[in-house]
Amino acid sequence: MKLTHTVLVLAISTLLLTACADTDDKTTDLLNGSDATNGIGDASTSGLNGDSSLNGSEMGGSGSGYGANGGYGDGAASLGPEFSDPSNPLSKRTIYFMLDSFQIQQDFVPVIAAHAQYLLANPSQHITLEGHGDERGSREYNVALGEQRAKSVASILKIQGVSESQIGVVSYGEEKPAAMGSDEAAWELNRRVEINYQGK
Repeated sequence: MKLTHTVLVLAISTLLLTACADTDDKTTDLLNGSDATNGIGDASTSGLNGDSSLNGSEMGGSGSGYGANGGYGDGAASLGPEFSDPSNPLSKRTIYFMLDSFQIQQDFVPVIAAHAQYLLANPSQHITLEGHGDERGSREYNVALGEQRAKSVASILKIQGVSESQIGVVSYGEEKPAAMGSDEAAWELNRRVEINYQGK
């Protein structure tokens, strides 16, 4: 029993250390399609070359079709009151990321879990995960990074049982900034995934 507990502690410690690994080589990993940075895989500009995910500009990503709550069309307007209650994690539909990273920060795990529970309880509801990056880096890099950020959120949702058919992934790279400016305050707001609900 004591040996099992020790092995479990070592396994958890190893996972935590792996999650905190240095991110210096992520630029090369993203553009080369390596899954070495966190195991999600196929990090590429696949939004540009025919994968099931899309590049935002290919969808006419002007943002003009958004509802008041950040979703497409009437889908966001039809969501329940829990989505506008600031004390409810469902009211948070933006996941932020560190520089050059697509690893989910611990602060956002409960938010993603709340959305997973909602999607499980409402199987006819669909979401689009929009990946974004800040203005630094090439267009291709930012599209790939935005895609991997969206796929990171999708992976957590799927692990919690959400059907793949309920989740769409799109990357806008740096094309749709949440904040204008060339400083850290703006960049922090632009490194994100937006969870957009679509009509039932």
